[in-house]
Amino acid sequence: MSNLINIRSVSELHKTMGFGSPKHPLITVLDMAELKMGEEMLNQRIAIDLYSVTLKTKFGSPFKYGREYFDFDCGTLFAMESGQTFLSEDGYEKGDIEGWSLYFHPDFLLRHPLAKSIRNYGYFSYEVKEALHLSDDEISSLSEITQKIRHELNQNIDDFSQDIQLANIDLLLKYVDRYFNRQFITRKHVNQEVLQKVNEVLDKYYEQDSVEERGLPSVNTVAEHVFLSPKYMSDLLKKETGFSAQETIHQYILKLAKQRLLSTNQSIAEISYGLGFEYPQYFSRMFKNNTGMTPLEFRKVH
Repeated sequence: MSNLINIRSVSELHKTMGFGSPKHPLITVLDMAELKMGEEMLNQRIAIDLYSVTLKTKFGSPFKYGREYFDFDCGTLFAMESGQTFLSEDGYEKGDIEGWSLYFHPDFLLRHPLAKSIRNYGYFSYEVKEALHLSDDEISSLSEITQKIRHELNQNIDDFSQDIQLANIDLLLKYVDRYFNRQFITRKHVNQEVLQKVNEVLDKYYEQDSVEERGLPSVNTVAEHVFLSPKYMSDLLKKETGFSAQETIHQYILKLAKQRLLSTNQSIAEISYGLGFEYPQYFSRMFKNNTGMTPLEFRKVH
C-alpha cells in the first residue's frame, strides 16, 4: 500500500516537486523539464488540493492517475480538479518530461465569476485516458496564454495583477473547452460506437429479471460498462444527441414504458416496478414531465 502525500498549497507543491519558492501563494506555472522524480517519491500517492491544467509534449515513465495509467504521445493535455491523486511508479530525471503545468488554488477564484463557472468545465472530471490530443497550432495557442501567466507572475503585484491572471485563466479554460468539443466532433465515428454501446448496456440491463431489486440504471453503472468516466460520457452524448447521460437513460426508459403501456395489460404500478422505479408516482411524474400526459392518459389516447 502506497503512502499518501497531501499537498494543500502552492508552496507545498513547489517544495514537494523540488522547485524554489513560488512567485505567488495561490498560482504557479511549472516547467515540466525541470521536474525530477527521485526514489523518495516512488510509489507515493499524491493528492493535490489545487486545480491544474497540464500540457505534456514529451513523456518519461507512465503515471498512474486513480486506477488508470497514462503514457501518451506528444501534445497531450489533461486537467485535474482539486483533491485528485496521482502516482508515479518509476523515477525520472530533469529533461525526461517537457511541457508545462498550471496550478491554482480554489481561493484564487473567490469573488470572481470563474469560481462558479469553472464547474461547467466537465473536463476537470475526465479520466486521463480521455485526455485532449492537440495539434501544433492548438499547443501554440495554449502555450502563449500560459506564457502570459508566467510573465505576469514575474511582475510586481499591483491592483491589476489578480484580474489579469484570472482573465488569462478564464481564456485558457475556454480554449481547452473549445478543443475538447473539437475532439468530440472529429471522433464522430467513435461517438456513434459509444452511443450504440450505451443502448446495448441498457438493453442488457432490462433483459435481466432483477430490475425491481436493482432499481433504475445509473449514469455511473452505464459509464462503467462503456469504459468511460461519467462526465466524459455525458458530454459526449450531449454533443452527439442533445441529451445528457441522465437524459439519455430517461429517454430509453420512456421508450420502454410506452411499449409496455401499449403492448401489455400490466397496471401502471407493475410497469413502474418493472422499469426499476421504487414508487409508481415517481414513474408517473417523470412520464408526464416528458410527454405532457400521465401513463394512464397515454394508454387511453393510443
